[in-house]
Amino acid sequence: MAQDIKDLLKKEPLHIQKGLSDGHEARFLERLDAALPTEEKVEKKRSFAFYKIAAAVILLTSLSILVYQQLSNTPFNSNTELTNAEDTAKNTKPSLKSLGDISPDLKKIEDYYVASINYELTQVEVSEIGKQLFDSYMQKLAQLNEEHKVLQQELTDIGPNEQTINAMIDNLQFRLKLLYQLKEKLNELKKSENDA
Repeated sequence: MAQDIKDLLKKEPLHIQKGLSDGHEARFLERLDAALPTEEKVEKKRSFAFYKIAAAVILLTSLSILVYQQLSNTPFNSNTELTNAEDTAKNTKPSLKSLGDISPDLKKIEDYYVASINYELTQVEVSEIGKQLFDSYMQKLAQLNEEHKVLQQELTDIGPNEQTINAMIDNLQFRLKLLYQLKEKLNELKKSENDA
């Protein structure tokens, strides 16, 4: 009964092929495809599930940020925080108001003049001869700065009024004109120095 398979296949090699009907392999593959999903179908389902998870995470993150912002805008009412805020308000002086605290247009004006003043200060070239002139102009500018601080204090204490606002703008304009005059005088000194 024990026959060697090699000998059996040598004697009747076409026996196995005669037993299979035509189209058997095609039917078998169709049944196999129907019973087991292919890898492409699995990957499509997995990638679609990934998009669902990503969308849910983004939605939850967005909602949590929105809720956090809404809750942080409302003041937290706590007795300890109120007493701490009152204590700090009593111990610290109120910050000085500037023109920018009143309106955006006044802030633009103030920023323009302050930037121009700072720019002109950086452009001033002082020689040994012009040092005394420069120092006298700097003293005048320091006085104008002090006057500006007094006007800021007045604006803080009394509140905005037309006279204080105009005085602050005039102060800024005068400081800028003073710097223009200083540059002009220094240029004249430089020319006279070069001519001599």
